Amino acid sequence: MNLKELAERLKLSQTTVSRALNGYPEVSAKTRRRVEEMARALGYAPNQQARRLATGRSMSIGHVLPRSLHEMLNPVFMEFIAGAGETYAQRGYDMVIAIVDDGQEESAYQEIVARKKADGVMLHGPRVAETRHTLLKSLDLPFLVHGRIPGAEDATDWIDMNNRRAFERAAHLLLDLGHRRIAFLNGLEDMDFVARRKAGYMTALNDRGVELDPALMRNSAMTEPFGALSAREMLTAARPPTAFLVSSMITAIGVSRAISECGLRIGQDVSVITHDDALSFLPNSGEVPIFTCTRSSVRTAGIRAAEMLIKRLIDQPVEPISELLEADLILGQSTGPAG
Repeated sequence: MNLKELAERLKLSQTTVSRALNGYPEVSAKTRRRVEEMARALGYAPNQQARRLATGRSMSIGHVLPRSLHEMLNPVFMEFIAGAGETYAQRGYDMVIAIVDDGQEESAYQEIVARKKADGVMLHGPRVAETRHTLLKSLDLPFLVHGRIPGAEDATDWIDMNNRRAFERAAHLLLDLGHRRIAFLNGLEDMDFVARRKAGYMTALNDRGVELDPALMRNSAMTEPFGALSAREMLTAARPPTAFLVSSMITAIGVSRAISECGLRIGQDVSVITHDDALSFLPNSGEVPIFTCTRSSVRTAGIRAAEMLIKRLIDQPVEPISELLEADLILGQSTGPAG
């Protein structure tokens, strides 16, 4: 299959087909999708070097990660990358990942622009006090945020899960089951998604007249040992929790281990709700899942994020583009009425 044969099948000129595949903005989105779908169906792959020469683009998307961004250097991030990478490959883009020392992000972005290493970048792990978007705008480097930047939601492209709503619903479920001592194990405090999840938890307890207990709230990198140690300490305290709301499946596994080690039964003596990113290697599946959870596929988020960033690069929409994903609340075996 060559360009001429593809154009004949589509009943379009070779010039139009070439421009559609190379991302020229003068080709309509409808025509571009039609050409791309036919090219995929017929197994046609344009020459990448020719595309770069024709468009003046690198045909690459960049991901810059500081070593201190612990929340990103984990399996959840890799699941996001897997989804994004599928889309990049389908659309003819390469992926460039740079892990840099702390404080070197600015230099990394400047190098991307100076050497034309990427046409755009994905900004990961926005913090409560985020500034990277200001730098990227000053460099005129297109970007999309995986998450949201407080105060900049209307001025940046982003995709995010509705963390506040998800955790508010989860906390209300535990409250409906009669739980009043609800422990909350969350991620690193300076991360925006962590703040939104905390807001959801606090809103639910406040709505139901339940006083917040700081002794039941902990923050750390979301690891299994963090869950196990925190749960063990809380469960052996004078006033133990009857339920846990947890920000990560990995942390929830640690909580489950601690419950068992304390001679208690999950879902009967102690309830647990966790957030489930629908990780392919850690399925919370079955007719009745092990964990009651808020579920939102991070792989799907990666696919959508890549599609949106490529749309920014090709179509150059005037207004910012964004998408807020709602999590499902899935009932599993890990919750039951308070004793």
